[in-house]
Amino acid sequence: MLRRTVDRFMPSSRKSSRRNFIQGKTKSLPSGDTATTDSLADWVTDPQEETYLIRIGRRAMACQFQVFLNAGQYAEDSEIAINALDEIDMIEAMLTVYRRDSEVTILNHRAAAELVNLSDPLAELIELSLDLHEITDGAFDITAGPLADLWSHARRSGSMPSEESIRSALADVGSQYVQVDCETKQLRFLRPGVAINFGGIGKGFALDAASNMVRLQGIENFLFHGGRSSVLACGRRSSKRGEEPWRVGLVHPLRPADRLAEIRLFDRALSTSGSQSQSFHHQGRRYGHILDPRTGLPADQGILSATVLHPSAAWADALSTACYVMGPQQAIECCKKHPGMALVLVLPSRKKAGIEIQTCGITPDDVYLISDQRVAVNQQD
Repeated sequence: MLRRTVDRFMPSSRKSSRRNFIQGKTKSLPSGDTATTDSLADWVTDPQEETYLIRIGRRAMACQFQVFLNAGQYAEDSEIAINALDEIDMIEAMLTVYRRDSEVTILNHRAAAELVNLSDPLAELIELSLDLHEITDGAFDITAGPLADLWSHARRSGSMPSEESIRSALADVGSQYVQVDCETKQLRFLRPGVAINFGGIGKGFALDAASNMVRLQGIENFLFHGGRSSVLACGRRSSKRGEEPWRVGLVHPLRPADRLAEIRLFDRALSTSGSQSQSFHHQGRRYGHILDPRTGLPADQGILSATVLHPSAAWADALSTACYVMGPQQAIECCKKHPGMALVLVLPSRKKAGIEIQTCGITPDDVYLISDQRVAVNQQD
């Protein structure tokens, strides 16, 4: 039986980053789960605020997934949260390419030679991924795995891939080679060498599934977090002032120890993409880890980070990466075409160590900019 601890924590005045905005003390629980209360100190701007929260976490998909609940609001809330984390484990088992028996691994081995039957959740995810590929004009592509493998080797070796190797990898990239029958839920690859990988959308898809499970059990107020970049908030969090939106800190891309802004979420997901912390240098030039699947090269469109807000965590995940790849103009145009989407782009400015923020679909209630004299804000809608 899960043992739950509930204590009072006061927010800290220390500065924080996206990496640590929901880290805190943990208590050991069965099956590798952890549950604690946490003040979300790095999200709260009022240092006098007191809040009671329960946090339950588990490692999956190479990151820490955590759910936050208002302490004492629901009966059996911790048990329900653990069941939701179990759902994330099942999705990881389906999507991983590191297990021989996963559905995606089996599909990748067989689909070039024969029709492969899909489970309902995998069929749903593939159909969504193909739609997002079209919406983003190819900036999001689940078949980009060969490029990721090529550049991963380059980062480890400290050398650039040859033009020939990039062309060879690109030949096997393209969602147009993935043919799905939505009625029969069957899939075939139209080209040998094609494979799919859900690294750019899998966490968001898992957050959506887990949150749906929690809501079906009658819990309406909670926040899910997957890794450093994906968040899904439902309902409101309790505070000394009453019911409020959940607050998430957005890291400053040039000063990783500082927050740039506070984003308020209510029934909304958030995903941030950027390559400042994952890159390598070759002959004096920096190459980021986010690749443009259309060119085979690291994305280099002058964006420091792209943050997308959307009702779906899967959409937010995919679109934040795609917006980073597309560049500011195309990203803003994409946002304007989709009413449920909001966008925060952080760009370099001409001022020394300064930045510019471009937004689309953002209201004053969504974002609170932490004071910085070297930040220029440009609202695009």
